[in-house]
Amino acid sequence: MSGWTKGNQLRLLENGEEYFPRICEAVRAARKEVVLETFLWCEDEVGLQLRDVLAEAAQRGVQVRVLVDGYGSPGFSKEFLTPLADAGAEVRSFDPRPRFFRLRTNLLCRMHRKIVVVDAAVAFVGGINFKKDHLRSFGARSKQDYSVEVTGPVVKDIHKYCRFGHDVHAGSWRRRWRYWLRRFPREMMNPQEGAQVLFAIRDNAEHPTDIETMYRVGIRNARESVVIANAYFFPGYRFIRDLRAAAERGVDVVLIMQGNPDRPVSVGAASLLYDDLLSMGIRIVRYTERPLHAKVAVIDDRWASVGSSNLDPFSLGLNLEANLFILDPEFNAVLRNNLDQLVRHYCEELSADQVPRRSRLRRLLLTFGYHVTRKMPSWRRHVLWHEQHIRPVRPTGSGEKAG
Repeated sequence: MSGWTKGNQLRLLENGEEYFPRICEAVRAARKEVVLETFLWCEDEVGLQLRDVLAEAAQRGVQVRVLVDGYGSPGFSKEFLTPLADAGAEVRSFDPRPRFFRLRTNLLCRMHRKIVVVDAAVAFVGGINFKKDHLRSFGARSKQDYSVEVTGPVVKDIHKYCRFGHDVHAGSWRRRWRYWLRRFPREMMNPQEGAQVLFAIRDNAEHPTDIETMYRVGIRNARESVVIANAYFFPGYRFIRDLRAAAERGVDVVLIMQGNPDRPVSVGAASLLYDDLLSMGIRIVRYTERPLHAKVAVIDDRWASVGSSNLDPFSLGLNLEANLFILDPEFNAVLRNNLDQLVRHYCEELSADQVPRRSRLRRLLLTFGYHVTRKMPSWRRHVLWHEQHIRPVRPTGSGEKAG
Protein backbone atom coordinates (compact mmCIF):
# COMPACT_ATOMS: atom_id res chain seq x y z
CA MET A 1 0.00 0.00 0.00
CA SER A 2 1.71 3.18 -1.23
CA GLY A 3 -0.47 5.80 0.43
CA TRP A 4 -3.10 8.31 -0.66
CA THR A 5 -2.77 9.99 -4.06
CA LYS A 6 -4.46 13.22 -5.15
CA GLY A 7 -5.78 14.34 -8.52
CA ASN A 8 -7.54 11.16 -9.65
CA GLN A 9 -10.67 10.94 -11.79
CA LEU A 10 -13.23 8.26 -10.99
CA ARG A 11 -16.19 6.64 -12.69
CA LEU A 12 -18.50 4.05 -11.15
CA LEU A 13 -19.36 1.15 -13.46
CA GLU A 14 -22.40 -0.96 -12.57
CA ASN A 15 -22.67 -4.54 -13.77
CA GLY A 16 -21.46 -5.98 -17.05
CA GLU A 17 -23.55 -3.63 -19.18
CA GLU A 18 -21.29 -0.74 -18.24
CA TYR A 19 -18.09 -2.61 -17.37
CA PHE A 20 -17.50 -4.91 -20.36
CA PRO A 21 -17.89 -2.23 -23.10
CA ARG A 22 -15.48 0.10 -21.24
CA ILE A 23 -12.88 -2.66 -20.92
CA CYS A 24 -13.13 -3.47 -24.62
CA GLU A 25 -12.99 0.21 -25.55
CA ALA A 26 -9.88 0.78 -23.41
CA VAL A 27 -8.11 -2.32 -24.79
CA ARG A 28 -8.89 -1.30 -28.37
CA ALA A 29 -7.31 2.09 -27.66
CA ALA A 30 -4.19 0.58 -26.05
CA ARG A 31 -0.86 1.49 -27.58
CA LYS A 32 1.74 -0.18 -25.36
CA GLU A 33 0.43 -2.55 -22.71
CA VAL A 34 -2.60 -4.28 -21.23
CA VAL A 35 -2.35 -5.98 -17.84
CA LEU A 36 -5.39 -8.00 -16.76
CA GLU A 37 -6.03 -10.04 -13.62
CA THR A 38 -9.27 -11.89 -12.95
CA PHE A 39 -10.62 -14.74 -10.89
CA LEU A 40 -13.07 -15.98 -13.55
CA TRP A 41 -12.64 -15.91 -17.32
CA CYS A 42 -15.20 -18.10 -19.02
CA GLU A 43 -15.50 -19.32 -22.60
CA ASP A 44 -18.87 -17.69 -23.12
CA GLU A 45 -19.95 -14.67 -25.14
CA VAL A 46 -18.26 -12.27 -22.69
CA GLY A 47 -15.04 -14.26 -22.47
CA LEU A 48 -14.83 -14.71 -26.24
CA GLN A 49 -15.27 -10.99 -26.86
CA LEU A 50 -12.51 -10.23 -24.37
CA ARG A 51 -10.28 -12.86 -25.97
CA ASP A 52 -10.77 -11.31 -29.39
CA VAL A 53 -9.99 -7.71 -28.34
CA LEU A 54 -6.90 -8.85 -26.44
CA ALA A 55 -5.68 -10.84 -29.45
CA GLU A 56 -6.26 -7.85 -31.73
CA ALA A 57 -4.26 -5.64 -29.36
CA ALA A 58 -1.39 -8.12 -29.25
CA GLN A 59 -1.38 -8.38 -33.05
CA ARG A 60 -0.76 -4.65 -33.39
CA GLY A 61 2.21 -4.81 -31.00
CA VAL A 62 0.61 -4.16 -27.61
CA GLN A 63 2.12 -6.21 -24.79
CA VAL A 64 -0.75 -8.25 -23.34
CA ARG A 65 -0.27 -9.94 -19.95
CA VAL A 66 -3.14 -11.91 -18.40
CA LEU A 67 -3.25 -13.61 -15.01
CA VAL A 68 -6.20 -15.86 -14.12
CA ASP A 69 -6.82 -17.92 -11.04
CA GLY A 70 -6.17 -21.65 -11.27
CA TYR A 71 -9.32 -22.48 -9.31
CA GLY A 72 -11.73 -19.92 -10.72
CA SER A 73 -10.48 -20.46 -14.29
CA PRO A 74 -9.18 -24.03 -14.17
CA GLY A 75 -8.58 -24.49 -17.88
CA PHE A 76 -9.14 -23.25 -21.43
CA SER A 77 -9.67 -25.12 -24.68
CA LYS A 78 -7.09 -25.07 -27.44
CA GLU A 79 -9.55 -23.19 -29.67
CA PHE A 80 -9.89 -20.48 -27.04
CA LEU A 81 -6.17 -20.01 -26.38
CA THR A 82 -4.72 -20.35 -29.89
CA PRO A 83 -5.63 -16.82 -31.12
CA LEU A 84 -3.98 -15.33 -28.02
CA ALA A 85 -0.86 -17.49 -28.36
CA ASP A 86 -0.55 -16.77 -32.08
CA ALA A 87 -0.79 -13.03 -31.41
CA GLY A 88 1.92 -13.17 -28.75
CA ALA A 89 -0.27 -12.53 -25.69
CA GLU A 90 0.96 -13.96 -22.39
CA VAL A 91 -1.58 -15.91 -20.31
CA ARG A 92 -0.62 -17.23 -16.88
CA SER A 93 -2.46 -19.11 -14.15
CA PHE A 94 -2.15 -18.65 -10.40
CA ASP A 95 -1.60 -22.00 -8.68
CA PRO A 96 -3.17 -24.43 -11.17
CA ARG A 97 -3.44 -27.94 -9.70
CA PRO A 98 -4.43 -31.31 -11.18
CA ARG A 99 -7.76 -32.75 -10.10
CA PHE A 100 -7.94 -35.61 -7.61
CA PHE A 101 -10.78 -37.97 -8.56
CA ARG A 102 -12.31 -35.06 -10.53
CA LEU A 103 -12.16 -32.81 -7.46
CA ARG A 104 -10.18 -29.58 -7.48
CA THR A 105 -7.64 -29.46 -4.66
CA ASN A 106 -6.64 -25.79 -4.82
CA LEU A 107 -9.55 -24.17 -2.99
CA LEU A 108 -7.58 -22.06 -0.49
CA CYS A 109 -5.55 -18.86 -0.94
CA ARG A 110 -6.95 -17.85 -4.32
CA MET A 111 -6.05 -14.93 -6.61
CA HIS A 112 -9.44 -13.21 -6.31
CA ARG A 113 -8.56 -9.76 -7.72
CA LYS A 114 -10.27 -8.16 -10.72
CA ILE A 115 -7.90 -5.54 -12.18
CA VAL A 116 -7.28 -4.18 -15.67
CA VAL A 117 -4.56 -1.60 -16.43
CA VAL A 118 -4.11 -0.11 -19.91
CA ASP A 119 -0.95 1.79 -20.89
CA ALA A 120 -0.35 2.53 -17.19
CA ALA A 121 -2.83 5.37 -17.73
CA VAL A 122 -6.27 3.96 -16.93
CA ALA A 123 -7.20 1.20 -14.50
CA PHE A 124 -10.29 -0.74 -13.53
CA VAL A 125 -10.68 -2.25 -10.05
CA GLY A 126 -13.77 -4.01 -8.70
CA GLY A 127 -15.60 -7.28 -8.28
CA ILE A 128 -16.86 -8.11 -11.79
CA ASN A 129 -15.61 -11.29 -13.46
CA PHE A 130 -15.53 -11.92 -17.19
CA LYS A 131 -18.61 -14.09 -17.30
CA LYS A 132 -22.05 -13.59 -18.84
CA ASP A 133 -23.86 -13.89 -15.49
CA HIS A 134 -22.90 -10.26 -14.87
CA LEU A 135 -25.29 -9.24 -17.67
CA ARG A 136 -29.02 -8.67 -17.19
CA SER A 137 -29.66 -10.79 -20.27
CA PHE A 138 -28.52 -13.81 -18.24
CA GLY A 139 -31.87 -13.66 -16.46
CA ALA A 140 -33.01 -13.78 -12.86
CA ARG A 141 -29.68 -15.23 -11.69
CA SER A 142 -27.59 -12.39 -13.12
CA LYS A 143 -25.44 -10.65 -10.50
CA GLN A 144 -25.38 -7.15 -9.07
CA ASP A 145 -21.85 -5.80 -8.84
CA TYR A 146 -19.57 -2.79 -9.35
CA SER A 147 -16.19 -1.66 -10.62
CA VAL A 148 -14.35 1.66 -10.75
CA GLU A 149 -12.59 3.19 -13.72
CA VAL A 150 -9.80 5.47 -12.54
CA THR A 151 -7.21 7.74 -14.14
CA GLY A 152 -4.56 9.72 -12.32
CA PRO A 153 -1.57 9.09 -10.05
CA VAL A 154 -3.03 6.01 -8.33
CA VAL A 155 -2.84 4.10 -11.63
CA LYS A 156 0.95 4.04 -11.26
CA ASP A 157 0.56 2.24 -7.93
CA ILE A 158 -1.85 -0.28 -9.43
CA HIS A 159 0.35 -0.86 -12.48
CA LYS A 160 3.49 -1.22 -10.42
CA TYR A 161 1.90 -3.83 -8.22
CA CYS A 162 0.46 -5.84 -11.12
CA ARG A 163 3.81 -5.88 -12.90
CA PHE A 164 6.27 -6.29 -10.05
CA GLY A 165 4.51 -6.81 -6.73
CA HIS A 166 3.33 -10.41 -6.90
CA ASP A 167 4.65 -12.59 -4.13
CA VAL A 168 2.79 -15.84 -3.66
CA HIS A 169 4.94 -16.82 -0.68
CA ALA A 170 4.97 -15.29 2.78
CA GLY A 171 7.71 -12.75 3.35
CA SER A 172 10.68 -13.31 5.62
CA TRP A 173 10.25 -12.69 9.32
CA ARG A 174 12.25 -9.44 8.99
CA ARG A 175 9.95 -8.13 6.24
CA ARG A 176 6.85 -9.05 8.22
CA TRP A 177 8.30 -7.44 11.39
CA ARG A 178 9.07 -4.21 9.55
CA TYR A 179 5.51 -4.25 8.16
CA TRP A 180 3.96 -4.51 11.62
CA LEU A 181 6.17 -1.69 12.91
CA ARG A 182 4.89 0.67 10.21
CA ARG A 183 1.39 -0.75 9.76
CA PHE A 184 -0.28 2.62 10.38
CA PRO A 185 1.74 5.23 8.47
CA ARG A 186 0.65 8.80 9.11
CA GLU A 187 -0.49 9.50 5.55
CA MET A 188 -2.77 6.46 5.62
CA MET A 189 -4.47 7.38 8.87
CA ASN A 190 -4.73 11.13 8.28
CA PRO A 191 -4.99 11.82 4.53
CA GLN A 192 -4.81 15.41 3.33
CA GLU A 193 -7.82 17.38 2.17
CA GLY A 194 -9.08 16.95 -1.35
CA ALA A 195 -10.18 14.02 -3.53
CA GLN A 196 -7.82 11.13 -2.95
CA VAL A 197 -7.55 7.43 -3.75
CA LEU A 198 -5.63 4.65 -2.05
CA PHE A 199 -4.95 1.26 -3.67
CA ALA A 200 -4.94 -1.45 -1.02
CA ILE A 201 -4.18 -5.13 -1.42
CA ARG A 202 -4.41 -8.20 0.77
CA ASP A 203 -1.72 -10.83 0.31
CA ASN A 204 0.04 -13.45 2.37
CA ALA A 205 3.35 -11.60 2.61
CA GLU A 206 3.54 -8.01 3.88
CA HIS A 207 -0.12 -6.94 3.57
CA PRO A 208 -2.27 -9.55 5.34
CA THR A 209 -4.70 -7.07 6.96
CA ASP A 210 -4.51 -3.86 4.90
CA ILE A 211 -8.04 -4.01 3.46
CA GLU A 212 -9.64 -4.93 6.78
CA THR A 213 -7.64 -2.17 8.49
CA MET A 214 -8.85 0.47 6.02
CA TYR A 215 -12.47 -0.59 6.55
CA ARG A 216 -12.05 -0.40 10.33
CA VAL A 217 -10.39 3.02 10.12
CA GLY A 218 -13.33 4.30 8.09
CA ILE A 219 -15.91 2.83 10.49
CA ARG A 220 -14.12 4.22 13.53
CA ASN A 221 -14.17 7.70 12.03
CA ALA A 222 -17.82 7.55 10.88
CA ARG A 223 -20.04 10.31 12.23
CA GLU A 224 -23.37 9.94 10.42
CA SER A 225 -23.74 6.77 8.36
CA VAL A 226 -22.09 3.51 7.32
CA VAL A 227 -23.54 1.55 4.38
CA ILE A 228 -21.85 -1.72 3.47
CA ALA A 229 -23.04 -3.93 0.58
CA ASN A 230 -21.18 -7.23 0.62
CA ALA A 231 -22.06 -10.60 -0.83
CA TYR A 232 -20.30 -12.69 1.81
CA PHE A 233 -20.40 -11.10 5.25
CA PHE A 234 -18.79 -12.86 8.20
CA PRO A 235 -15.96 -10.69 9.57
CA GLY A 236 -14.13 -11.21 12.83
CA TYR A 237 -14.93 -9.91 16.29
CA ARG A 238 -12.91 -6.69 16.00
CA PHE A 239 -14.74 -5.65 12.83
CA ILE A 240 -18.12 -6.33 14.48
CA ARG A 241 -16.98 -4.45 17.59
CA ASP A 242 -16.21 -1.36 15.49
CA LEU A 243 -19.65 -1.53 13.86
CA ARG A 244 -21.27 -1.80 17.29
CA ALA A 245 -19.29 1.17 18.61
CA ALA A 246 -20.39 3.23 15.60
CA ALA A 247 -24.05 2.34 16.18
CA GLU A 248 -23.73 3.19 19.89
CA ARG A 249 -22.51 6.70 19.12
CA GLY A 250 -25.51 7.33 16.86
CA VAL A 251 -24.17 6.36 13.44
CA ASP A 252 -26.78 4.85 11.10
CA VAL A 253 -25.18 1.48 10.22
CA VAL A 254 -26.82 -0.39 7.31
CA LEU A 255 -25.67 -3.77 6.00
CA ILE A 256 -26.94 -4.81 2.55
CA MET A 257 -26.75 -8.59 2.33
CA GLN A 258 -27.92 -11.31 0.01
CA GLY A 259 -31.62 -12.11 -0.01
CA ASN A 260 -31.73 -14.04 -3.29
CA PRO A 261 -28.35 -15.78 -3.45
CA ASP A 262 -27.08 -17.92 -6.31
CA ARG A 263 -25.66 -20.25 -3.65
CA PRO A 264 -27.72 -20.62 -0.46
CA VAL A 265 -24.60 -21.48 1.54
CA SER A 266 -23.44 -17.88 1.01
CA VAL A 267 -26.03 -16.57 3.48
CA GLY A 268 -25.61 -19.34 6.02
CA ALA A 269 -22.68 -17.82 7.90
CA ALA A 270 -24.08 -14.28 7.77
CA SER A 271 -27.39 -15.45 9.23
CA LEU A 272 -25.56 -16.53 12.40
CA LEU A 273 -24.85 -12.85 13.03
CA TYR A 274 -28.36 -11.48 12.46
CA ASP A 275 -29.64 -11.47 16.04
CA ASP A 276 -26.46 -9.96 17.49
CA LEU A 277 -26.25 -7.28 14.79
CA LEU A 278 -29.89 -6.27 15.23
CA SER A 279 -29.50 -6.11 19.00
CA MET A 280 -26.59 -3.68 18.47
CA GLY A 281 -28.86 -1.29 16.57
CA ILE A 282 -27.43 -2.23 13.17
CA ARG A 283 -29.92 -2.37 10.30
CA ILE A 284 -29.89 -5.39 7.97
CA VAL A 285 -31.52 -5.21 4.56
CA ARG A 286 -31.56 -8.09 2.10
CA TYR A 287 -31.30 -7.52 -1.64
CA THR A 288 -33.96 -9.76 -3.15
CA GLU A 289 -34.11 -8.89 -6.85
CA ARG A 290 -31.20 -11.16 -7.89
CA PRO A 291 -27.88 -12.43 -6.49
CA LEU A 292 -25.72 -9.75 -4.87
CA HIS A 293 -22.03 -9.95 -5.76
CA ALA A 294 -21.01 -6.45 -4.65
CA LYS A 295 -18.11 -5.54 -2.36
CA VAL A 296 -18.67 -1.80 -1.81
CA ALA A 297 -19.20 0.64 1.05
CA VAL A 298 -19.85 4.33 1.72
CA ILE A 299 -19.26 6.17 4.98
CA ASP A 300 -20.63 9.66 5.69
CA ASP A 301 -20.42 11.92 2.64
CA ARG A 302 -16.82 11.37 1.54
CA TRP A 303 -15.41 7.87 2.16
CA ALA A 304 -16.06 4.96 -0.22
CA SER A 305 -14.60 1.61 -1.17
CA VAL A 306 -14.98 -0.63 -4.24
CA GLY A 307 -13.05 -3.82 -4.82
CA SER A 308 -12.87 -7.59 -4.88
CA SER A 309 -12.71 -8.33 -1.15
CA ASN A 310 -15.63 -9.92 0.59
CA LEU A 311 -15.87 -9.51 4.35
CA ASP A 312 -15.45 -13.18 5.19
CA PRO A 313 -12.57 -15.41 6.37
CA PHE A 314 -11.46 -16.32 2.85
CA SER A 315 -11.12 -12.76 1.55
CA LEU A 316 -9.88 -11.23 4.81
CA GLY A 317 -7.51 -14.06 5.71
CA LEU A 318 -6.41 -16.12 2.70
CA ASN A 319 -7.20 -14.77 -0.76
CA LEU A 320 -5.26 -12.20 -2.80
CA GLU A 321 -7.57 -9.17 -3.02
CA ALA A 322 -7.53 -5.55 -4.20
CA ASN A 323 -9.73 -2.59 -3.22
CA LEU A 324 -9.77 1.12 -3.93
CA PHE A 325 -10.46 3.38 -0.95
CA ILE A 326 -11.76 6.74 -2.08
CA LEU A 327 -12.10 10.14 -0.42
CA ASP A 328 -14.26 12.09 -2.86
CA PRO A 329 -17.69 13.64 -2.16
CA GLU A 330 -18.77 13.38 -5.80
CA PHE A 331 -17.97 9.68 -6.14
CA ASN A 332 -19.46 9.00 -2.72
CA ALA A 333 -22.72 10.66 -3.80
CA VAL A 334 -22.94 8.54 -6.96
CA LEU A 335 -22.34 5.25 -5.14
CA ARG A 336 -24.59 6.20 -2.22
CA ASN A 337 -27.44 7.12 -4.58
CA ASN A 338 -27.04 3.78 -6.32
CA LEU A 339 -27.17 1.87 -3.02
CA ASP A 340 -30.11 3.97 -1.84
CA GLN A 341 -32.02 2.95 -4.97
CA LEU A 342 -31.29 -0.71 -4.27
CA VAL A 343 -32.51 -0.39 -0.69
CA ARG A 344 -35.60 1.58 -1.67
CA HIS A 345 -36.80 -0.61 -4.53
CA TYR A 346 -35.22 -4.08 -4.26
CA CYS A 347 -34.49 -4.77 -0.59
CA GLU A 348 -36.46 -5.87 2.43
CA GLU A 349 -35.38 -4.89 5.94
CA LEU A 350 -34.95 -7.65 8.47
CA SER A 351 -36.66 -7.28 11.83
CA ALA A 352 -35.81 -8.99 15.11
CA ASP A 353 -38.97 -11.13 15.09
CA GLN A 354 -37.87 -12.66 11.75
CA VAL A 355 -34.67 -14.07 13.26
CA PRO A 356 -34.88 -17.41 15.12
CA ARG A 357 -33.51 -17.57 18.64
CA ARG A 358 -29.90 -18.67 18.75
CA SER A 359 -29.41 -22.28 19.83
CA ARG A 360 -26.36 -23.70 21.54
CA LEU A 361 -25.15 -25.00 18.19
CA ARG A 362 -25.64 -21.56 16.67
CA ARG A 363 -23.59 -19.96 19.46
CA LEU A 364 -20.88 -22.59 19.03
CA LEU A 365 -20.66 -22.00 15.27
CA LEU A 366 -20.55 -18.24 15.78
CA THR A 367 -17.75 -18.44 18.33
CA PHE A 368 -15.80 -20.83 16.13
CA GLY A 369 -16.26 -18.54 13.13
CA TYR A 370 -14.98 -15.50 15.00
CA HIS A 371 -11.81 -17.31 16.01
CA VAL A 372 -11.26 -18.75 12.53
CA THR A 373 -11.53 -15.27 11.02
CA ARG A 374 -9.12 -13.81 13.54
CA LYS A 375 -6.51 -16.56 13.21
CA MET A 376 -6.79 -17.49 9.54
CA PRO A 377 -3.90 -15.32 8.26
CA SER A 378 -1.48 -17.01 10.66
CA TRP A 379 -2.81 -20.46 9.70
CA ARG A 380 -1.93 -20.07 6.03
CA ARG A 381 1.24 -22.15 6.28
CA HIS A 382 -0.79 -25.00 7.82
CA VAL A 383 -3.75 -25.05 5.43
CA LEU A 384 -1.58 -25.08 2.30
CA TRP A 385 0.00 -28.42 1.53
CA HIS A 386 2.01 -27.15 -1.43
CA GLU A 387 3.83 -24.05 -2.61
CA GLN A 388 1.81 -21.80 -4.90
CA HIS A 389 3.24 -20.81 -8.26
CA ILE A 390 2.26 -18.78 -11.30
CA ARG A 391 2.54 -20.87 -14.47
CA PRO A 392 2.13 -20.08 -18.18
CA VAL A 393 -1.00 -21.33 -19.95
CA ARG A 394 -0.51 -22.62 -23.49
CA PRO A 395 -2.76 -24.34 -26.06
CA THR A 396 -2.85 -28.14 -25.80
CA GLY A 397 -4.38 -30.82 -27.96
CA SER A 398 -7.81 -30.27 -29.50
CA GLY A 399 -10.61 -30.57 -26.98
CA GLU A 400 -8.24 -30.59 -23.99
CA LYS A 401 -8.10 -27.95 -21.32
CA ALA A 402 -4.91 -26.01 -20.63
CA GLY A 403 -4.38 -24.56 -17.22
